[in-house]
Amino acid sequence: MKRPRFTRRAKQTPDTEQLVRLATNLSQSSSRVEDQFWEARLTALIDRLLADADEAALAGALDHLYGVGGRAYDELADMIESCCESRRIDAAEGIVKHQDIVLLAVPVLAWSRFTIPSGPIAAEALANARVQLQAHVLAKDARLGLANYLYSPDQLPQSYSETAALADKLAKAALHGRDVKLDTTTMPETVNFLSDTRYLIGAVAAARGTPLFRWQEEDGTRAEAVKQWRLQGGDALRPLLPACAVELLLPQPYHAAAREADRASRPYSLRAAVAFLQTTLNAAAAELRAVVAPFYDRQIEEYRIGFTVGQSNDVVHGVVWPLLEAEDESSDAPAQIELVLREAGMRDIVALDDRFPLEYCDDCGAPLYPNPEGEPVHAELPEEQAETAPRHLH
Repeated sequence: MKRPRFTRRAKQTPDTEQLVRLATNLSQSSSRVEDQFWEARLTALIDRLLADADEAALAGALDHLYGVGGRAYDELADMIESCCESRRIDAAEGIVKHQDIVLLAVPVLAWSRFTIPSGPIAAEALANARVQLQAHVLAKDARLGLANYLYSPDQLPQSYSETAALADKLAKAALHGRDVKLDTTTMPETVNFLSDTRYLIGAVAAARGTPLFRWQEEDGTRAEAVKQWRLQGGDALRPLLPACAVELLLPQPYHAAAREADRASRPYSLRAAVAFLQTTLNAAAAELRAVVAPFYDRQIEEYRIGFTVGQSNDVVHGVVWPLLEAEDESSDAPAQIELVLREAGMRDIVALDDRFPLEYCDDCGAPLYPNPEGEPVHAELPEEQAETAPRHLH
């Protein structure tokens, strides 16, 4: 999940100023004891602001610290994410031991010529997913609560306070090993992309100080967990995504999983685009050409890749490669893009150095992609193939 690049200064409030002060002091701490002192105060303030849904104070402090530079921005961002996704429950009636709980995201990359499903998950399918997660991802004594919904990215919580509210709901379910039936009537519509990410969301609970995840146990590793999850977990999730090619990513705490999905979706989208064009146009990868160019707003925001067939200048498809977190003009994104395309079988790759404006189609809002002549244009499949293709190309 990309941390936003703030471009406007929010109004300073006492809470904003206090967040900045505490995060700055935490970033300057020189001992673990002092870290804990500042973290406790910062956590208490963030928890209050999340409970009050005061997004403005959180955004204002992040905005200020991003402009200042240094470690304080990352310290504050990490603390906000931690407060959103983790809970510590003290022992009480019905709970024998203190509990640690973490919001969990299970990302799946998918592509299809048809609509990539999202929406409610049947009880049997959710039970199958639970069995596979317990067997390959979670620690032996951890308990799990799942939401009965397969999320698209635009259906995920859109604010810190919404994320915290979902964590509260799922934490209660995880304590008792139950699932949550969500009210889906207010879920936004999902835009149909050629390739996209889907998420199963839950929460995992364990007695404080004991493992939550398989790789925290003495005989477990992340590498083995993701291997077994991909080998066997897919059996539970693939039925939720019929007519889709899928790639499973390691289930992790919510924000880390979302960021990893953002990174992994970029090469996945390129590979999906090449496979899509091969099947749709009946053309070998070596017959396709890719044009790669940087696109700017105030600063570089993304690379866009326009695909043509042979020596034609007509762009038949396009993919956006967004820059994430601290990436800028010095990133190796062009080299990464070329490597993925060549691994997919393409040979003709043109890299443009022009600074293209971040433009979109006035009629449909789709991004404009570079053609070999250095012009941003609309991607259009040949008419006979366009009718069966997804309207939005990702």
